[in-house]
Amino acid sequence: MSQLNDEILDIVAQKAMVDRSKLTVDAKLADLQISSLDVVEIVFALEDKYQIQIPFNANSTSMEFERVGEVVAVVEKLITAQREGRTLSEADLFPKKNKTGA
Repeated sequence: MSQLNDEILDIVAQKAMVDRSKLTVDAKLADLQISSLDVVEIVFALEDKYQIQIPFNANSTSMEFERVGEVVAVVEKLITAQREGRTLSEADLFPKKNKTGA
């Protein structure tokens, strides 16, 4: 696992008050009892640490995180895009949830 993955998992564990040893990229947020308020706090902490903007709306099902790995993937995509001077759309960040008919 990369240093970035570890840092993100550390932030998730800290903000959601979850045992770090229980966090894997495959873990479901609901199974870890991570609430929507926890997710908002996680998003703010990640935005602050990495100076990125996560287009997250707690009221939108198209932009909700189901698994820890989805949080990691979005942060990685945003950091890479920022370094390359690109802007990503919601569909770029949440492809499965934005497919027509999905």
